[in-house]
Amino acid sequence: MDVLIIGAGIGGLTLGLMLHRRGIPCRIYEAAPEIRPLGVGINILPHAAKELGELGLEADLTRVAVLTKEAAFFNRFGQLIYREPVGRNAGYEWPQYSIHRGDLQAVLLAAFRDRAGADRLQLGWKCVRAADGADGATAHFVHGATGEALAPERGRAVIACDGVNSVLRKQFHPDEGDPVYSGVNMWRGVTRWPPMLSGATMVRAGWLNPGKMVIYPIRDRIDADARQLVNWLAEIETPHYLPKRDWARPGRIDDFIGPYADWHFDWCDVPALIRSADAIYEYPMVDQDPLERWTFGRLTLLGDAAHPMVPRGSNGAGQAILDARALADELGGRRDPAAALRAYEAARLPATSQVVLTNRTMPPDAILREVKVRSGDRPFERIEDVISLEALRAMSEGYKKVAGYDRATLAGARETD
Repeated sequence: MDVLIIGAGIGGLTLGLMLHRRGIPCRIYEAAPEIRPLGVGINILPHAAKELGELGLEADLTRVAVLTKEAAFFNRFGQLIYREPVGRNAGYEWPQYSIHRGDLQAVLLAAFRDRAGADRLQLGWKCVRAADGADGATAHFVHGATGEALAPERGRAVIACDGVNSVLRKQFHPDEGDPVYSGVNMWRGVTRWPPMLSGATMVRAGWLNPGKMVIYPIRDRIDADARQLVNWLAEIETPHYLPKRDWARPGRIDDFIGPYADWHFDWCDVPALIRSADAIYEYPMVDQDPLERWTFGRLTLLGDAAHPMVPRGSNGAGQAILDARALADELGGRRDPAAALRAYEAARLPATSQVVLTNRTMPPDAILREVKVRSGDRPFERIEDVISLEALRAMSEGYKKVAGYDRATLAGARETD
């Protein structure tokens, strides 16, 4: 029987490719009637880039992404705090990609259709519940547009890759409650802009109260002027806010541009960048407390359905990709799918829970918070007078170890593959 995958996002498509590579038949069911290039930018860190590379996707991703060269941290006065190389520029065997989410999904989708077959992806099938059984699992569907009941599907297992608003997570944990709001709201956008800094730099600048920015390019040479498509994210403390997880919710410039009005730096005119955006979206910084279990017999969760996290650390999509590798390995190595799902959960639930909790307290941009506190939120003459480079490096390396993409961890993973 097929493994039934609910959702054709990054996690679901990657899992489909991973299973196909191991000769495990699967089908993907997507509620949307068509897959459109939605969203804005994301980063794929070396641990996830490794897995995508082993699927033979490196050339396709390199063609549509920016190969990130460095991460740079600035205060709200535009002063450089810390800079470090990333990806292959830092000696990793694998790159770091800055990429439009829609471009990544398109690469995965094309590969799945080409390798597994277009008939293995069902569009307009919205899963409303799933049930475990002694000899298989059953997923129940309605038509994504009309709500009309569709025939139930039986399979070897049902894997919920249906995102932050997962129907199956709600089924498994009906009393979980609302998302946990961090007290920070964010606005995201993309702007056509000339290259800045190295042309492949991921920038984090400022800190909450008054505001913080993340800026990085996600497409190269998009027009005759050799401009890039630049992704940006503005974060502002917004205590009185009703969280609603809708990635497509439009945002208004006047609601957030105030703290950035004087961010005119020699490397970027931030208010001009914001005002030149093609589109702006608003989204609360929310996550959910780690669950005690994901797996119920032949049913389990994967990616954002399993461990939604605040978007700090550039790690949400990457952890879904790592989930897919772990689950495919277990299903490929065990005859009993329920045992495979339990082993997958045992490997991935503790690891992702640590990332969720670390993203709340000590993500990479905690460097900005530390410098703001130590400097009194004032310009400095020398960063070394505020904090040592060794301390900054230690903060950065600490997060990499938690998230599983420090060079020592990845070198060890290569040796055991």
